[in-house]
Amino acid sequence: MAAVENPTEYTVSQRNLTTQLPDIGKPRIVIIGGGFAGIQMVKHLRMKDFQVVMLDRHNYHTFQPLLYQVATAGLEPDSIAGPLRKVFDNEKNFFFRMARVERIDAEQQKVYTSIGEISYDYLVVAVGTQTNYFGNQKIQQLAFPLKQVPQALNLRSHILQNFEKAVTSDSEEEVDRLTNFVIVGGGPTGVELAGAMGELKKYVLPRDYPELDFKVMKVYLVEGVDRLLPSMSEKAGKRAEKDLTQRFDTIVKLNTLVKDYNGYEVTLGNGEKLISETLIWAAGVQGVIIPGLDKATVEKGRYVVNEINRVNGYDNVFAIGDVAAMYTEEYPRGHPQVAPVAMQQGEQLGKNLSNLLREKETKPFSYLDKGSMATIGRNRAVADFPGNIRFGGWFAWLSWMFVHLLFLVSFRQKIITLGNWVWNYFTYDRGTRLIIRPFNYRRAIDDRNDKLEDNHRNDEQKETHEVS
Repeated sequence: MAAVENPTEYTVSQRNLTTQLPDIGKPRIVIIGGGFAGIQMVKHLRMKDFQVVMLDRHNYHTFQPLLYQVATAGLEPDSIAGPLRKVFDNEKNFFFRMARVERIDAEQQKVYTSIGEISYDYLVVAVGTQTNYFGNQKIQQLAFPLKQVPQALNLRSHILQNFEKAVTSDSEEEVDRLTNFVIVGGGPTGVELAGAMGELKKYVLPRDYPELDFKVMKVYLVEGVDRLLPSMSEKAGKRAEKDLTQRFDTIVKLNTLVKDYNGYEVTLGNGEKLISETLIWAAGVQGVIIPGLDKATVEKGRYVVNEINRVNGYDNVFAIGDVAAMYTEEYPRGHPQVAPVAMQQGEQLGKNLSNLLREKETKPFSYLDKGSMATIGRNRAVADFPGNIRFGGWFAWLSWMFVHLLFLVSFRQKIITLGNWVWNYFTYDRGTRLIIRPFNYRRAIDDRNDKLEDNHRNDEQKETHEVS
C-alpha cells in the first residue's frame, strides 16, 4: 500500500509502516476518531454488514469530562481512559489503526495517514475538538490546555512541582507566583477545576506542606461574560459562584478577558495583573478540520451537515459530534459541543448507515436534551433538567457522580473511579499526588513554539500550492 505523499517527514521506522487491512468483501466504513461519537456509532451498526476501520492518534478512548480530576490528583489516567481495541474485541469485522490522518481525498475515496492510504466506501469524521485560544498565539504557547490525558498529567506534575519548589524558596514573591493559579473560562470545566483546586487547598495540600501558609495560595477563575456557567441557568451560575467564593475563597472575575501572559504575569483586559506561573485555559474549543474537503463545507470550525449528519456536497462523507454543525430551527447555531450530542448523533448515524446499505429509509437526527450538570466539589453541584427542573447541593452532587459513572466505557473504569471517590470522600485525601513524570515547563514552551512554526510553514506551503 502506498506511503504518505511526503515520506521525508517521518522516521525510517514510520516509512516502513503500512495499514495491513484485509479486503473482506464488505463495504468499508472508515471512522476518524475514537471519542464518544465514534464509539456509539460502531456500537449501533449492523457489524455483520460492514468492515469498520477506526483511526485515532491514541490507542485509547478518553472520558474528557473527568480530565480535571486527573490533573488535580483525584484519579489516575486508567480510571478515565481505556484501550479502543478492548471496546470492540469481540467484533471480527472491526479494525483499529493508531495513525495521524493527514488529509481526505473525497474524489478517490481515500484517507491519507501517517501509516499509508486507506480507501473507504463511507467516511465518518468524528475527531472532536481542540482548545480554542481565539488567535492569541502568546497564550497558546504558555498556557496549560486540558483536552488530553498527557496534558492533564503535565498539569498535575506542574502543580505538585510548584509546591515542592515553594517549600524550598526564600523569596515571598516566588512563593506567591508558584502557588497562584489562574483558570480562564467559567464553563463546566473551569468551574469544576476551580472546585477541585479549592479542595486541594482546603483539605489536602496543607497536610503535605505544613511549612507553607496556605493563605498565600490563590485560585482565580476568569470569565468573559457576566456570570459563571453561561450554558446553564442563571440560578446554577449564581450558586456555583457562591459555593466557590464562600467555601474555597476562589477569586471570581466576571466580565473580564485575558489580554496577555508572559509565563509569570497574567494581564487582564482591564489592565489588572495577576502574578502566577500557572495559567490554565478552559475558555473554549474549536473543531479539528482535516484538509481535503471543500472549504465551503466548513463554518466556524465545524463541518456543515444535513439532518442525517451527511456533510454538505458529499454522498458518502459524514461528520458527527463536536465537529458537526447541524442547523435547525431549535438550534440555529448548531448543537452544543457536549458529549450527549455526540453520543446521540453517533447512535443515530450507526442505524442510518445500516439502513442506507439495505436501501431503507433513514431517520433525521433529533437531539433529546437530558439536562446539564456541574460539580463544585464535595457535596456541591448544580443541575438543570428539562421541564425547568433546577436544583443544587448534595443531591445534585450525587446525581452528577451517578451520571458520570454511567458514561464511563468499561466496568473496570466504573469500579476504579467509584473506589477513588469513596476513598477521597471519607479520608479527605487524594491518593495520586505523584510526580511520576517530571514536567519541564520551559522545554514544553520551546516544543510548542517549534510546532507552531512548523504549522505556520505548512499553512504557507498549502496556500502557495493552492495559488499555483
